[in-house]
Amino acid sequence: MRSDKTSYQIGLYSEFLARMYLRFHGYKILKKRYITGKKTNRAEIDIIAKRKNTIVFVEVKARKNIPAAWDAITPIQSARLRRAAETYLINNHWNGDARFDVIVVCGHKIYWAKNAI
Repeated sequence: MRSDKTSYQIGLYSEFLARMYLRFHGYKILKKRYITGKKTNRAEIDIIAKRKNTIVFVEVKARKNIPAAWDAITPIQSARLRRAAETYLINNHWNGDARFDVIVVCGHKIYWAKNAI
């Protein structure tokens, strides 16, 4: 990725790539940048996707390497993501399966870890 982009722009581009990648693999994108509400101590979920009877909550990390991406997912962030996902599942009366995946974007390469969080 070009160095003149801000981290925000790189993040948006990485989320776009991740959504295209998921679509290519047969997932329907239900939500992007889902936030349960301000001041709720909940995290933003980058992508919520569905395939068959499974909803997938996806955290997207754009980093120079995979270890740096994993280091960026803290236990506090993981707990917030779980609470945000629980809110989504409750509000949408979901009775199917659900999981957390991580998609790491390193330049133009994509690494997808299923059941990662």
